[in-house]
Amino acid sequence: MSAYLDEVFPQVRGMFGIDTLEDDRVVMRLHADERHLRPGGTVSGPAMFSLADVAAYVATMARIGPEALTVTTHCSIDFMRKPVSGRDLLAEARLLKLGKTLSVTDVLLYSEGVAEPVAHASLTYAIPPRRDA
Repeated sequence: MSAYLDEVFPQVRGMFGIDTLEDDRVVMRLHADERHLRPGGTVSGPAMFSLADVAAYVATMARIGPEALTVTTHCSIDFMRKPVSGRDLLAEARLLKLGKTLSVTDVLLYSEGVAEPVAHASLTYAIPPRRDA
């Protein structure tokens, strides 16, 4: 899956890591560095959104196989706490529903080593029709 992400999204190569890849659950990591910080030294909202989005994408790809044209159609994100400065962010994504044309994923974001989530996201992906169908 990591090689696939590098192939289809070379612009973010090395930004994310996959810690756990299971049937309905993915744990991903944002290797937080200076480019992800906003004034005050906290990880920015767009960086947190990116982590949630790629975690939901990987959770979907893990079930349907590589399909680069699967796209985000909805995202709702609640920012609940300031991430801990100097730590990677982790995303725990759970695939809630996988249909023929949509997948729905729930994602919790955490500062590494901290039990309370910093954000919660819900994402829906549109899955293109199979060519063989």
